[in-house]
Amino acid sequence: MMILLLGILCSACSVTRKLSEGEYLLQKVKIEADQSVPRKERIDALTLEQYVRQTPNKHFLGTNFYVWAYNLADPEKDNWWNNLKRKVGEEPILLDMPLTEKSAQNLKTYMDSRGYYSSSVEYEIDTLRRPKRAYITYRTHQGEPYIITSMSYSFHDKLIAPIIEADTASSLIRRGDVFDITVLEKERERITSRLNDRGYFNFSVNNIEYRVDTLAGNRTVGIRMIVKRNITGYDEQGRAVLDNNRIFRIAEINVVPDYNPALARTEHNRIMNDTTYYRGLNIISNGKPRVRPSVLHAAIPLTPNTTYNASLVNRTYNEIMSLGYFKSTRIAFEELPRGEEDTLVVHYAGDSGEAYTPKRFENINEGLLRCYILGAPSLKQSLNVELEGSTTSSFYGLAATLGYQNRNLFRGVETLNASVTFGYEYMKAPHTAKRKANELGFAVGLSFPRFVAPFRISSRNVNMPRTKVELTFNYQDRPYYRRDLSRATWTYSWRSLNGRYNYQFRPIDLNWINVSYIDEEFFNSLQNEYLRQSYRTQAIVGLSASYTYNNQNKNVGGNATLLRINFESAGNLLNLIEKGFSHKTPDGHYEILGVRYSQYVRGDINLSRKIVLGEKTAIAGRIFAGCGIPYGNSTALPFDRLFYVGGSNSMRGWTPRTLGPGNTPAQDTPYPVQMGDIRLEGNLEFRFPIWDMFHGATFIDVGNVWYLGRDKEEVPADGIFHFNKFYKQLGFNTGLGLRLDITFVILRLDWGIQLHNPNRPVGERWISDFRWKNMALNFGVGYPF
Repeated sequence: MMILLLGILCSACSVTRKLSEGEYLLQKVKIEADQSVPRKERIDALTLEQYVRQTPNKHFLGTNFYVWAYNLADPEKDNWWNNLKRKVGEEPILLDMPLTEKSAQNLKTYMDSRGYYSSSVEYEIDTLRRPKRAYITYRTHQGEPYIITSMSYSFHDKLIAPIIEADTASSLIRRGDVFDITVLEKERERITSRLNDRGYFNFSVNNIEYRVDTLAGNRTVGIRMIVKRNITGYDEQGRAVLDNNRIFRIAEINVVPDYNPALARTEHNRIMNDTTYYRGLNIISNGKPRVRPSVLHAAIPLTPNTTYNASLVNRTYNEIMSLGYFKSTRIAFEELPRGEEDTLVVHYAGDSGEAYTPKRFENINEGLLRCYILGAPSLKQSLNVELEGSTTSSFYGLAATLGYQNRNLFRGVETLNASVTFGYEYMKAPHTAKRKANELGFAVGLSFPRFVAPFRISSRNVNMPRTKVELTFNYQDRPYYRRDLSRATWTYSWRSLNGRYNYQFRPIDLNWINVSYIDEEFFNSLQNEYLRQSYRTQAIVGLSASYTYNNQNKNVGGNATLLRINFESAGNLLNLIEKGFSHKTPDGHYEILGVRYSQYVRGDINLSRKIVLGEKTAIAGRIFAGCGIPYGNSTALPFDRLFYVGGSNSMRGWTPRTLGPGNTPAQDTPYPVQMGDIRLEGNLEFRFPIWDMFHGATFIDVGNVWYLGRDKEEVPADGIFHFNKFYKQLGFNTGLGLRLDITFVILRLDWGIQLHNPNRPVGERWISDFRWKNMALNFGVGYPF
C-alpha cells in the first residue's frame, strides 16, 4: 500500500519532466453547454464529448498515474519489464492545436446537423494554471434553431405512394419541430423498414432523399421527401435504368441443415443431392435429414408463395438459433430472373389489423425470390468441466462439475444434459468441532424446442417455446445434519416476439427432502420452534410460474430495466385429494407415503434499473420484496423456501443467513440460520472504470427478513413483521467493489461494511468501530443485479 501511495505521489510531480519547450500535457478538457437554451432543447456536454478529437489521459485518484507509469519505461530498451510499464501506463497526450481547432469545427458541425445553423464554438487554452499542462475549455453557443414549416412528398414511383401516404401520422418529421438531420435519417430508416415488411425486397434508404428549402428566410425550413424508383442496371452509355419498386414473393424455401461454411455452394450441391419436401420446405441433405422436417417447419415461420417480410426473416433467424442445435445460421435470398410474370392485385393491411383500401387497386409486377436457410450444426456431443471456488468470512468452498451434453438426441433437436457435482466446504469458525461439509449432486434433463403435452398446444404466435423435463438428486453432509433432496420438474418456457417478455410455467414441481440425520445438540439449540419444523423430512408437491421483463436488448449499452416476478404454490391439489380420500394423522396433518407434505404460497418481485452516465459509468439500483405463507397442512415454510439476506448478491455487509429476522439477538452458532417468511431489500450501486479490464463500484444496501405474525411461542416477538416498526429494523451497509471484466464473464469482489445492525443490543446498533467482525468479503460472478 505504501508503494502504491508513493507511486501516486511521484506521479503528481514527475509526468512533465521529459517534455520539451513548448510542449504541454493535456490535463483536462471541459465542454460548457449553452445554458441560455431551455434544458429540453439544450445539447448537453455529454453528447458533445464524442466529437472532441483530443481527450486527456486517464486519471487514478486525481493523478496522472498512467502517464507516470509509462514514463518509467526506458525508451532505449525493448524487454518484458519495460513493455509491462508501457502496457500498464499510457503514452502522454500532448496539446495539439490542429486537433483542437478540428474539435471546435466538429462541435459546430454537429450542432448544425441538429438544426442550429447559427451556432458557434469558442475555445480557451489555459497553460498558466500548472507548469507544462494545458486545460482546454470549449464554450458552445447554439443560437436560434431552424424550424420545419412544411413537409411534402414527391413520388417518382407512383405505385408506392399509397403505402407511405397512409402512414404519415407515424412520421417522425413534424411541422414546428427543430430541423434535425438525425431525425430525417431515422424517418428514412422507418419508411424503409415498413416497406421491407410489405414485400419491397430491394427498397433501401438510398431510395429516399430530401430537398430542403430555406429561401423563405426567418430560420424556416420546407422539406420535400423524394421517393425514387429502383435502379435495375445500366445501359450501354452507362446511364442508370430505372423501374418501379417491385413487390417480391418467396417462390421456394431451401433448407440446408448440415451446411458447412467452408464449402462453396456448388460443392454443397454436389454432395447434398437428396431433397425432402415437407409442407413448403425443400430440405436438402446427404441422405436422410438429421433433423426431422416437422421440427424445422415449426421453427421457420416463412412460407412459400407469400410476400417478402424482413421482420419475419429476422424472426426466422432467431427461432432457428434458439433451437440450440446450430452454431451459426445464414438466410440468403436469390432474385429469380425476370420472365413473363403475372400481375398481382395487391390489397394492403394496416398496422392495426384492419384492411386498408387504397384509392384504387394497382397492377404491380411481381418479383420472385429463392430463399436459402443455411444452418451449420454444433457438435452433437460434448463434455465440460467447471470448477468454482468461493470464500466468505465463515467458510471456504470448492466445487467441481462434470457435464455431458447430447444435441439432437431423437432427431427432434432435443438436448440431453447430464451432470455430476461434488462440493467441499471448510468452515473457519474457531470454536467449531465439526468444520467440514460435503455435497454430491446428480442431474439429468431433457429439453424439447416445442411444447410437449397430452394435448396440442399451438406455438406459432410465441417465440422460443421450450419444454424441459429434469430430475435431480443432491446429497448434503453438513456439520450438523445430513439430508438428500430429490426433485422432478416439468417446465414450459417461452418469450414474446419482441424478446422482452419471458415466461416460465412449471405444472409439475415435486420435491422430496429427507433429513436422515441431525445433531441432537444442534437441533436443541434451535430455540425457534418455527425453524425447527423446517428441518424435518418434508414433501413438496406444487406448481410455479415466473415472468421476466428485460429491455436490455432494445437499449444495448444504454439504460435498462429488469423486472422478475415469481410465484409458487404447494400442496393445494394434494390437500384437496387427501381430504376426500384420507384421514389426518394423530398429530393433525396429512401425509403422503408416510411423510408430511408442505402447503404454502410464496411470491417475490425483483425490480432493477441501470442508468448509464458515461461510456463505462453507471448507477444501478434494485428493490426486492418477497413473502411466503404456510397454511393448512404446514405450520412453517420448508427450509429451502425461507428467505434470507447477506452474501454476494444481497446485503453485502453480512455473510449469508447472518442478518435478521427483525431485531432478534444475533445467534452465536457455527452454522447461520437467520431466515424468515418476508424479505425486503433495496440496493444502490455506482459503477466506474479503473483501468483496462478492472472496474470499481461503491454501494449501499438496506434490508432484512422477518417472520409473519403468529403464535409468539413459535417465533421470537422481535422477529415478527409490523408495519409501524419494520423500518427501524432494517440493516444498513456500505462498501467498495472490484470487478474484473474478461469479456465472457465478470468476476466480482465486494467488501461490505456494516453501518446499522438491528440484531445488536439497543444503543449499539449504529456501528462506529469498523472491525473485521462488522465486515464481509464476498466473491461473486456477474453483477449482483
